Amino acid sequence: MFIKTLVVGELQTNAYIVGCPETKAAAVVDPGAEGERILKAAAAEGFTLRFILLTHGHADHTGAAAALRRATAAKVLVHRADAPMLTDAALNLSLYFGAGYTAGPPDGELKDGDVIEIGKLALEVRHTPGHTPGSVSFAGGGAVFSGDTLFAGSVGRTDFPGGSLQQLLRSIKERLLSLPDETVVYPGHGPATTIGEERAQNPFLTADW
Repeated sequence: MFIKTLVVGELQTNAYIVGCPETKAAAVVDPGAEGERILKAAAAEGFTLRFILLTHGHADHTGAAAALRRATAAKVLVHRADAPMLTDAALNLSLYFGAGYTAGPPDGELKDGDVIEIGKLALEVRHTPGHTPGSVSFAGGGAVFSGDTLFAGSVGRTDFPGGSLQQLLRSIKERLLSLPDETVVYPGHGPATTIGEERAQNPFLTADW
């Protein structure tokens, strides 16, 4: 599995180009901004974008989705619970940053257990609510793209509308910590980590709540 990380936008969101080296089909996970840069990075490696995969609907993770869809005809996929955020600048929080961004309706709505085939690569959708009701993680190939659910040494914010710390922690423990310890975690912000590292040392997961 090919993975390239691009840190984009004012909030330093991690956008990931995830590709099948054999077929050169690829997806981009959380294109928060800088769509032209993402396109150039994919083209430089010979990949064709087939999917735009959104871990959740906040604008810092979706800001370049519309431009990438126009440029590539890649399908925008998001969990059904966060789909309204793509057409409402208040719900996706961009209105509060002065941008008022909307991406338009998704091309498909995800649910827990869905499998997205990118060439010969398969990513499983794991519903991990807590940061938002429709937050998901994409797992496959020894990696998991966790969005704003799990970070290196921390967890996602839960003070936005629809957030819940108890639900977030349950999602992590039931849907992410069930992955092998060697699974590499690619979060929505900050450095990569592993499931084993977070299981052992993340203070939010080791604390007695």
